[in-house]
Amino acid sequence: MLKPLLATFVLAASALLSGPAQADPIIIKFSHVVADNTPKGQAAIKFKELAEKKLPGKVKVEVFPNSQLFGDAKELEALLLGDVQFIAPSLSKFDRYTKKIQLFDLPFLFDDVAAVDRFQASAAGQGLLTAMKGKGLLGLAYWHNGMKELSTNKDKLQRPEDVKGLKFRIQASDVLEAQFRALGANPQKMAFSEVYQALQTGVVDGQENTWSNIYSQKFFEVQKTIATTNHGVIDYMVVTNAKWWDGLPADVRKGLSEAMAEATAYGNGIANEFNERDRKRIAEGGKAKVVTLSKEDVAAWRKAMEPVWKKFEGDIGKDLIDAALKSNSK
Repeated sequence: MLKPLLATFVLAASALLSGPAQADPIIIKFSHVVADNTPKGQAAIKFKELAEKKLPGKVKVEVFPNSQLFGDAKELEALLLGDVQFIAPSLSKFDRYTKKIQLFDLPFLFDDVAAVDRFQASAAGQGLLTAMKGKGLLGLAYWHNGMKELSTNKDKLQRPEDVKGLKFRIQASDVLEAQFRALGANPQKMAFSEVYQALQTGVVDGQENTWSNIYSQKFFEVQKTIATTNHGVIDYMVVTNAKWWDGLPADVRKGLSEAMAEATAYGNGIANEFNERDRKRIAEGGKAKVVTLSKEDVAAWRKAMEPVWKKFEGDIGKDLIDAALKSNSK
């Protein structure tokens, strides 16, 4: 009788001396669809470094670039199902959750990335981060990519009439669809990972993207002309599953928030640098011709896009559009 009691006592004492077992780290999967050498790719890597440094042993962040885990058609669903914990889709992807986010797709709304930055930091911009919480999505940050340029497999790309009848790849966005229809072009919704092959084989004639995406995805190799339209913005919202986020321990949530803020500042800081660098690489490479538009050219594009603004003003809200326009004031 004494032996079993003694054994039980020894085991209990051993457990007390060794202390509580170390809990396994929280695994955080961060999925995105672009290359590591883009602003988003670099910001995601920085977030991993910072999060694991601030929360040693408590979290492990696994980054999956280039649609390795989920393509851009599936990643939002995967987030809501809990298969990933962080994604950073283009802002265009959220229009089925809130029509207000369509603001960012309006052509020629922002003068430059600095104006985008000012709006996103404003009360109106920050309000959009939590606008989808009721549907399970919580925005944590905006990550810059840059202003969009237009490219085609044709020799001429100066005025709106030069794209009439051409097929353009777009993200799944009602505003972007209307944008190309207003130009007399044919928009084709397509996953980002499929764009290079579609351009190469002539399934589509052109696309719109930032310089860093055009370079990293080698789109310039399968396009003849790129026009510096700066007609829109491609930015991302880093989102998480709202229920998962609210269920995290307070210290983990705090550490992840701090890591996200620092990674955001880092990523946004290099976005302009990347785009300028890659614009020069493309221009000097000579595979695609880079066309600079005059003020008159830009005015013609703006006029052609006016119907798009009128069509979506009701869904987005004039107050939100006015708030965005104010950000253009220096």
